[in-house]
Amino acid sequence: MKPLCSLFLILGLSILGCAPAAEKPLNVVFILADDLGWGELGSYGQKKIPTPNLDRLAKEGSRFTQHYSGAPVCAPARCVLMTGKHLGHAEIRGNLAAKKVLPEYDEGQYPLSEKAVTMAQVFQKAGYATGAMGKWGLGPVGSTGEPNKKGFDLFFGYNCQSVAHSYYPPYLWRNAEKIVINEKPVPGGAKQPEGEVKMEDWIGETYAPKLMIQEAEKFIEGNAAKPFFLYLAFIEPHMAMHPPRESVEKFPEEWDTQAYRGESGYLPHPRPRAGYAAMISDLDGYVGRVMEALEKAGVADQTLVIFTSDNGTTHPRSTKSHFHVGGVDVVFFNSTAGLRGYKGSVYEGGIRIPMIARLPGRIPAGVVNETPGFFADWFPTLCEATGVKAPEGLDGQSLWPALTSGEKKERTKPLLWVFPEYGGQVAVRLGDMKAVRQNLKTKKPGPWEVYDLSQDRAEANDIAATHPEVIQQAEEMLKKEVTENALFPVEIPGVTVGAR
Repeated sequence: MKPLCSLFLILGLSILGCAPAAEKPLNVVFILADDLGWGELGSYGQKKIPTPNLDRLAKEGSRFTQHYSGAPVCAPARCVLMTGKHLGHAEIRGNLAAKKVLPEYDEGQYPLSEKAVTMAQVFQKAGYATGAMGKWGLGPVGSTGEPNKKGFDLFFGYNCQSVAHSYYPPYLWRNAEKIVINEKPVPGGAKQPEGEVKMEDWIGETYAPKLMIQEAEKFIEGNAAKPFFLYLAFIEPHMAMHPPRESVEKFPEEWDTQAYRGESGYLPHPRPRAGYAAMISDLDGYVGRVMEALEKAGVADQTLVIFTSDNGTTHPRSTKSHFHVGGVDVVFFNSTAGLRGYKGSVYEGGIRIPMIARLPGRIPAGVVNETPGFFADWFPTLCEATGVKAPEGLDGQSLWPALTSGEKKERTKPLLWVFPEYGGQVAVRLGDMKAVRQNLKTKKPGPWEVYDLSQDRAEANDIAATHPEVIQQAEEMLKKEVTENALFPVEIPGVTVGAR
């Protein structure tokens, strides 16, 4: 009798015009840190910097240990993420200021073309509210790549990566409107070879990250009744280093026995270790505020939350200083947790990044997942998760089966990087084997190197001499997967690439 009663109830409700409502589509919040190293979160082994909100996210969701950025630096990583095209096909494969090619623009990076399709455009077309706060880097306002032309109803933040070097900039953008926030902005770079380095000399009036997290909270509150896609490209812990004093003072004074004087770029800081920890701690706080906003809006359990980073931590610059770019002490914090290389490198330390995903009831809690994946995978993954139709021709492979099963899934699509900067580099991952080639744009291109990541995560033992088949497979894959790009050229000896 119970099934019959249920049928009569449904029919009755339908007649009365109050049939059970269809389930609301899944929301997506994608959080992207900037230059966050693989070992800089508590859940990834960090011992000195507390990250309670991100650690909680990992406990409530799944933590991936073999996830990669799409590129070792900002703009191309974001291009791969937004378009689902790996660096063999991506329009933007390096950091290129727009004005170097398009003199009509005085800020911003080279733009995505009109034909480039982003995940935000697909979500927008599917009826989602779309918002982006933080750093864009894929085209100046007025270009074909500006956020509003690439699927975002609302953009608030830095359009230009160079402007984002300052946390007290003269302005931020709200869509196409320039919003002045500091009449006396603080520059992103300076040196102080002598004298006392004072924190107050590099602190301005309005701290941009505070405005951007507030905008994110408003977006969640204002769009809770409908499906939304929110992209939060926070600027922490990218340099320059000038977090608020109250954030710095949370960390021990005895950490810092030496001031950073700007010798490796960006700004001086009297307490560089505490300053860097403060930036990561603040980032963790923003994640906590996002989760609190989702809870308050009643949508936390209907929202897929992804957290990751655009590339690894900063690299060395000055041979006269142990500080890396901007004053980061990567040894003190064990920022790469033993991985080789840093930002700008296709070795693991430059591209292997933290990735945490949370969705109660669908993504198992407390799981550590070893599925290999990278930024090109997010376009098809988010489409499968939400039921939104993905466009044809994406290079990525959906991670949704791995996310929802909690099990390692084998890769069937290419995992590769073709990076024309920092000397010119390529890397291909084939199962547990990884082939790397460096200095391709120098007079003496380096040979192929091969590493077995299952045994040698630090890429310390080059086994190219005994594994020529891996080199052959890598070259064959590159021949099939790489097209020419006149703006970002790189020649790979032995590999003839197709025309774009």
